[in-house]
Amino acid sequence: MLELLFCSMLTILPDYLFRRFVQGKRFGKEITLYSVWFELRWGITSCLLLTITLILTVFYNHPATTNVTLFYRTIPILPEINGRVSEVAVDYSGHVEQGAVLFKLDDSKQQAALEAARRKIREIDADMAVAQIDVTKAEHQLDVAKSDYQQALDQLQTKEELKRRNSGTVPEREIEKLQVLVQGRQAAVNAATATRDAAREKVSTQLVADKASAEAALDQAAVELSKTVVRAGVNGRVEQFTLRVGDVVNPLMRPAGVLIPDNAGRALAAGFDQIEAQVMSVGMIGEVTCVSKPFTIIPMVVTDVQRYIAAGQFRGGEQLLDPKQVTQPGTLIAFLEPLYKGGLDGVTPGSSCIANAYSSNHDEIVAPETGTLRGLALHAVDGLALVHALLLRIQALLLPFKTLVFSGH
Repeated sequence: MLELLFCSMLTILPDYLFRRFVQGKRFGKEITLYSVWFELRWGITSCLLLTITLILTVFYNHPATTNVTLFYRTIPILPEINGRVSEVAVDYSGHVEQGAVLFKLDDSKQQAALEAARRKIREIDADMAVAQIDVTKAEHQLDVAKSDYQQALDQLQTKEELKRRNSGTVPEREIEKLQVLVQGRQAAVNAATATRDAAREKVSTQLVADKASAEAALDQAAVELSKTVVRAGVNGRVEQFTLRVGDVVNPLMRPAGVLIPDNAGRALAAGFDQIEAQVMSVGMIGEVTCVSKPFTIIPMVVTDVQRYIAAGQFRGGEQLLDPKQVTQPGTLIAFLEPLYKGGLDGVTPGSSCIANAYSSNHDEIVAPETGTLRGLALHAVDGLALVHALLLRIQALLLPFKTLVFSGH
């Protein structure tokens, strides 16, 4: 309607002024309801053509949409293990800091496992003390074996020396017996050495490894115990937190609630018509007005354009895809952020908005290769953004009345 009124001022009004003051024709006389088409046919035809051209130019180069939502991501509150709730630390709704306890699960099983791991470590410490005593004992036994070996060796050497000096004094049988005794004592020394080395190895390697395994089991038990305490991962707010003591929660099927981060809802997602795909680009300036913050125009900037239309996505399966199943054409999603810091303050996350995006041809206009006529045309296209900006402000004024009066609430 606004475009029609604007175009009529440039076409129908001059045509009427010419008929009135040049040709002397008046409404109700020469110009009536039945003759108005014949008398003002040039103005009316030009008005219709200009209006259609203006509408196409404005809506194509400066796209608008009502499919705008301030989306925000929620974080499900989930434990890492199944369990029954033993304590709830937050209310139905409230702000929580990162690391704050939200609720606890029954930890009797985890406490028992933790205590068992602690006792295992104490048991290994006791084994290490006993093994150290065994090392000392083995060392003493080795000393005794070495003494016995040395004594037998001395006796053998003495008998052999006597025999060498006087062969008839020492029987050959006695020397053989001493040689066998020395070999036995040597074997005893070797056995004692092996026993000592085994005892030392048990202290330095086996029990140390056992203790490391027990400490790892203790750490694992402590981790399992920590999983019974569910904390907030970020600063945010819990809403509709109806968890109560005795409830059973499951990380796969029964979440405890949702946590909304503090920085949620910082960008708008706007769905423009697919025909705008060649116009929408990163860096375009836009404006929005939101239902939750009426009578306010918020300057925005396009920060990203999703070059995939959600309506066309599919998952590979056992059936062929029929394009007829896509009942509604999807939209081209553009993400808008406030042009100035704090622009979305006061806009409730999840709010619905109306958005305009304005194209700018300044770089092409100032380019040396751009002709004069094309430059003027591009100037006119950019200037027509004023029409859409005016429409958005009219919508911002009418939106509260439309919501409160005409919606039937």
